[in-house]
Amino acid sequence: MSAGQTSSGSSPGGALLGVDVGGTFTDAVLVAGGSLFRAKVPTTRDHAEGVLAAAGKVLGLAGIDGGGVAYFAHGMTTATNALLERKGARTASVTTEGFRDILEIGRQNRPRLYDLCPRRPEPLVPAGMRLTAAERVSAAGEVKPLPADEVERVAGEVAKLQPEAVALCLLFSFLDPAHERRLKEAILARLPGMHVSLSSEVLPQFREYERFSTTAIDAYLTPVVARYLQGLGERAAAAALPQPHIMQSSGGVIPLQEAAGSAAPLLLSGPAAGVVGAVFSGKLSGAADLIAFDMGGPSTDVTLVRDGAAGTATGTEVGGLPLALPMVDIHTIGAGGGSIAWIDDGGALRAGPESAGAEPGPACYGRGGKKATVTDANLCLGYLGGNLGGGIKLDRDGAAGALGGLSQRLGLSLEETALGVRRVANAEMMKALRLISIERGHDPREFVLVAFGGAGPMHAADLASELGIARVLIPDSCGILSALGMVVGDRRRDWVQTVYRPGTWDEKDLKAAFLGLEERAAAGAPAGARMSRRADLRYRGQSHELTVDVAADFSREQVVEAFESEHERAYGYRAAGEPVELVNVRLTAAVAQEPPSIEPPVLEPPPDVPPLEQPSLKSPHRQAGPQASRRAYFEGKWLEADVWRREALGTARPTGPAIIEENEATTVVPPGWGAYLDGAGNLWLKAGAQ
Repeated sequence: MSAGQTSSGSSPGGALLGVDVGGTFTDAVLVAGGSLFRAKVPTTRDHAEGVLAAAGKVLGLAGIDGGGVAYFAHGMTTATNALLERKGARTASVTTEGFRDILEIGRQNRPRLYDLCPRRPEPLVPAGMRLTAAERVSAAGEVKPLPADEVERVAGEVAKLQPEAVALCLLFSFLDPAHERRLKEAILARLPGMHVSLSSEVLPQFREYERFSTTAIDAYLTPVVARYLQGLGERAAAAALPQPHIMQSSGGVIPLQEAAGSAAPLLLSGPAAGVVGAVFSGKLSGAADLIAFDMGGPSTDVTLVRDGAAGTATGTEVGGLPLALPMVDIHTIGAGGGSIAWIDDGGALRAGPESAGAEPGPACYGRGGKKATVTDANLCLGYLGGNLGGGIKLDRDGAAGALGGLSQRLGLSLEETALGVRRVANAEMMKALRLISIERGHDPREFVLVAFGGAGPMHAADLASELGIARVLIPDSCGILSALGMVVGDRRRDWVQTVYRPGTWDEKDLKAAFLGLEERAAAGAPAGARMSRRADLRYRGQSHELTVDVAADFSREQVVEAFESEHERAYGYRAAGEPVELVNVRLTAAVAQEPPSIEPPVLEPPPDVPPLEQPSLKSPHRQAGPQASRRAYFEGKWLEADVWRREALGTARPTGPAIIEENEATTVVPPGWGAYLDGAGNLWLKAGAQ
């Protein structure tokens, strides 16, 4: 397959463009003519401006214009930022009479068990914007009709509130959506062009609080996201670029117009693309069991990948609010390179969750930042040189000045303080890595740690050592891997439907449920998509389900065995003989993007590195030796570390202490570790090197 050709219909020879907006930087990759081009620019307040700047920069490197791009994929933080910063649309809600305050009551779960005065996040829909309709549907059908005069009354009340969006969330609408649809028609008749989110469309699934919360998130964010995407689409057209496809939280892309109609599936757009890129890089180097570790500026995202497939989840919490949609199973913490170091009331050193962001950024950026961050600590420890991706020159004196206040309060030297900041950040990231591995029954020693993001390779070896992981993979394009993930991500759509059946269900029940879902999905599935089926099951009496794959030709016994095996893996036992209930069915339609064809590296792999059938991602072609050396702080003392350019490694195998620099990231090789490049241009760190 020639470069730039994809299964989504891009023309032969056309370039592939991926742009990811992060909290600190906006990254772009371009595959054109068998070569991979990369660019990184600071994230701008107007994200579309940064996207076009990054695209323009990478197109300039390739020497082509927008007309040479056949496929453009984009990941964004617009939805996430709007939710976390509470800058969404003015939203009204309508629910069944008597259930007006479900969004505020929520569930009585405590994030901290012994916190006697927990602070719950404010609902996205304030009390004065929450309305009710005198109607009722139950699991058995309509209990109280919705008369025409009640429909008009509710529509009139909504119109008086003058919202920017409306969330319609009626009880049991996932079984019978007729009342929600009638209300939507009446509201649009009074308020043409209003965005109305129906819970029966956003999430036709039981559990009213999670369904209402997801629908409210969708209504709250969609007007904001739609404005951004419309503006981006116009700017892309003006630059002769194709209309972008947008990455979803599930790890697949959808067309811009479809994405603009519903924002909730886009909340984890960028992190999901990073996992797609990690899986792609792992396959190139023959690694299928991975722990993806993406350390950026404001945060760190971790994901477990087994047998070349990322774990998936049916929901998460964002900003303390439930979001019950299919997504890559990503655990995010507020610890990254831009995390601000501080001392708590007990005198303990902390890092994050507050971040310096892109503006002003860490103190070492020289943009007015005064607070010490993890990046400042890494600079003062000698791990970072004088430059950073995106054209940023680092100011060591500024970093030392910011850390100086902390060191005085702690009574420590500058390097001890910097090392303390780094270790505190590592401790936060270790919690996340343990949660997705050890606490879920996986032995991390059986996995490869894939480190990426601008800061990931600086911390990877330390974290791997603590987990007992002997090998770390630093992908080519590690600093912009999420942008690469945009290019290789599948086109994908997901559907779910609650079809509760007690323990007496059989194959006919399950086949009928999937048939109904497939009929609903027929109009929205990408052309030529492959369908995969999943089901949510539980033992009788349980309150939560486990999701298992369902083969095309299945029997009840096979599905039950798959559930019980997963239950045993997750919880350590199976309740043989207990009735197994069928709760939800899930359908995914996906069209795989064929990997772009990129010229193989001119590199002879070391003898113990297996040759690759399809090497990709350009890597260095000859060994030039270390470019310099500098003092770096390891194991409580200053050591002289060789400094290599990644593109000059060739077949060399440097051992720690060493630092490997590239335009978008820096890799730290501590004492006791070694490094080498493989035939795909991916960098490996291996423990035990002398």
